[in-house]
Amino acid sequence: MDDSRDIVRNFYDQNFQQEWDRLDRHPYEFAITTRMMDRYISEGDSILDIGGGPGRYSLHYLQKGNPVILADLSQGSIDFALRLASERGLTLRALACDALKIDQHVPEKFDHVFLMGPLYHLLEEAERVQAVRAALAMLNPGGILYASFLLMFSGIIFFLREAPQLMLQPGEKVWLDAVRKQISWGGDAFTRAFFYDQDEILPFMRQFDIEILHLFGQEGITSTHNYELQAQPEEIQKAWIDFAVDLCEKPKYLSHSEHAMVIARKATK
Repeated sequence: MDDSRDIVRNFYDQNFQQEWDRLDRHPYEFAITTRMMDRYISEGDSILDIGGGPGRYSLHYLQKGNPVILADLSQGSIDFALRLASERGLTLRALACDALKIDQHVPEKFDHVFLMGPLYHLLEEAERVQAVRAALAMLNPGGILYASFLLMFSGIIFFLREAPQLMLQPGEKVWLDAVRKQISWGGDAFTRAFFYDQDEILPFMRQFDIEILHLFGQEGITSTHNYELQAQPEEIQKAWIDFAVDLCEKPKYLSHSEHAMVIARKATK
């Protein structure tokens, strides 16, 4: 367990700039995700961003008038987020800590909690359950949780789009076999990572005392043609984003995305 934490922490300590830039390379993920989140987040609502890395979503909502606390395992990511916030004249509260121990570091309760990173890297089921319970404990009654998952098919999309030769790498066999079997898988990938088969997400989330509001693909149908779309005029890009939002909750299209998000309301009692 501790070894995996160290591997993940070191990866993001060394790659916080790359993680920040990722949503410049994949802007539709950010556009579709915030479109869905904005159905619930109003100006002034409080937000806790657990595992938010270099703070892309934290700074976005801070600029919109939401008080935000960012927490992440990587001190390098936190330092980067604080520096960017300062450069933009924003006051960001941020700290480095383990998602499973968030209540030991943050005393407040929040209107919204983002869990958009930890479930990517916790290989053990018990730890993923603990992460969700810890996030829910930070919410006000009736508050909204936003939990993201890496989809099993995301690697296939990446291989086909950017590195098809990786299909021949012997080290990929175990993961490819899991895709064939339609099961979730965790292990060594870009770092230690856990990938969810899309059919296992809702059963996992139904064990918690929540009302599930949405399960959607965060890239919608755009992942495979991400770069081609960015070369199009803005009005064409916007039309595709609108269409992707219309389809993003349809189960048959979920595998077109690399990430999925569950939006859920915490029980009021």
